[in-house]
Amino acid sequence: MTEQQTGDRYSRGLDILRRVAGVDRPAVLDSLADICPDLGRYTVEFPYGDVYARPALTLRQRQLTTVAALTALGHATPQLRFHIDGALNVGCNRREIVETIVHVVVYAGFPAALNAMTVAKEVFSQRADGSGDDLGGQPQDARESRYERGWKALSQIDGEAGHAVLAGLRDIAPDLGHYIIEFSFGDIYSRQGLDLRTRELVTIAACTALGTARPQLKVHTHGLLNVGGTREEVVEAILQMAVYAGFPAALNGMAAAREVFAERD
Repeated sequence: MTEQQTGDRYSRGLDILRRVAGVDRPAVLDSLADICPDLGRYTVEFPYGDVYARPALTLRQRQLTTVAALTALGHATPQLRFHIDGALNVGCNRREIVETIVHVVVYAGFPAALNAMTVAKEVFSQRADGSGDDLGGQPQDARESRYERGWKALSQIDGEAGHAVLAGLRDIAPDLGHYIIEFSFGDIYSRQGLDLRTRELVTIAACTALGTARPQLKVHTHGLLNVGGTREEVVEAILQMAVYAGFPAALNGMAAAREVFAERD
């Protein structure tokens, strides 16, 4: 790569990083200067100059997928704090961030979601904007049972997968199948604040980052496509995880996506 091309990547990345950070000189430019300035430069060039600059996802979508991935990983609190703040800076509202974190409880568990919500609360308390966001509880339609509501949501995503899950658990843990329908889809997926397309996008990010949920990643890749998402969005969400979960996670996620695309073809 020529010096000119490297400079272009840095300039492009710095412009995007400034928008996410909300400051003219992001802290990463100085915090590593005395120990490893190259890592600071790589942080500007690759995540922002290469990946975030790609056009298939908006900055809002990229920030929500990043919040989902960092919540799921559970070991990157400073970066989660930065990207929750960054999500607000690029136009996400507090409800969307809260719902993204709540959504990840399905895939990474309650401790991960509770810890991430504590970080979000700290970020929100330090900002003056958005105080009018409705962050209270969400009433559910009493005319439907949780199971009925869950099946309705799951059917929009991939009803065949739901039948397969129930059938696979019937002889060993049928209650687990019911919990998946009632809680994952009846309680979580049916909440307001994120549409199904966004929920599937952040699910793909979380499952890719975790690296332990290949069957579920395939189900939700189908799901994103079934609710109006595109193959380009699938690829971009997985590719972005190279930044936060590493290249092995992204490569494994891309292999799963390839299988889904082939099945649909």
